[in-house]
Amino acid sequence: MSEKTARQPALFVGHGSPMNALADNAWTRALSALGERLERPRAVLCVSAHWLTRGDRVAGAERPRTIHDFAGFPEALYREEYPARGCPALAARVREALGPDCGVDAQRGFDHGAWTALKFLYPKADVPVVQLSVDAGGSARRRLEVGARLRALREEGVLIVGSGNVVHNLSRVDFSDRARPLDWALEFEAWVKERLRARDFDALAGDVGAAPSGRLAVPTTDHYDPMLYVLGAADETEVPRIEHEGVQNGSISMLSFSLGGALGAKITPAAGRNW
Repeated sequence: MSEKTARQPALFVGHGSPMNALADNAWTRALSALGERLERPRAVLCVSAHWLTRGDRVAGAERPRTIHDFAGFPEALYREEYPARGCPALAARVREALGPDCGVDAQRGFDHGAWTALKFLYPKADVPVVQLSVDAGGSARRRLEVGARLRALREEGVLIVGSGNVVHNLSRVDFSDRARPLDWALEFEAWVKERLRARDFDALAGDVGAAPSGRLAVPTTDHYDPMLYVLGAADETEVPRIEHEGVQNGSISMLSFSLGGALGAKITPAAGRNW
């Protein structure tokens, strides 16, 4: 293809409760502002905490459905739809980058880790979206490596988005209107921010349980892991820029950051990439 496409950044978004999809708060406003600032991508590749598999899988549906993968919430939340198109050609490109062991799921829809964030980044749902699963059996180091294999997609106009939470302890959640951030959640979030600013990605992919308040902040790694794919997709000089921070419901960090210029210079895509 001969048209020029902007080199895209990579983003990590803390998505928190599904109720954020119906909210007007600091997080939703920060994502909306970020979406307005970004160069429009050709497509989004989203790694969500809510699609865990054994091995890598990529979603190849042409018209993915909106998955309401939660229970006990108001009816209005179940009426939310995110009708973005899929992109089977991008799914094939991801499989090319990751190798033939990466499976393709032609039925997979958008889980709430994806659509509750994308709703604010691209409210018109007019950018194609493909999801990549989190390999639950893989190591933190391999997640960085997978992100590195996907880095070239940024040059082809693909926005890489990881969606999770760096602090995610549902056993300590407080749903009251006056919930205050717990000290240990703030402590771990601060540790993560320090490592990001220092580009100490090895520490972030290391034993986070040994970090300050790490065992409370990351009792399981499912919501932490999407961040590692994003860090792997960084080049050698990019320093994460904090786009939003703060703790909701006492024990869920909404920390969100970007890598790379949000208004990147125009470049010519790699030859032969016609997806």
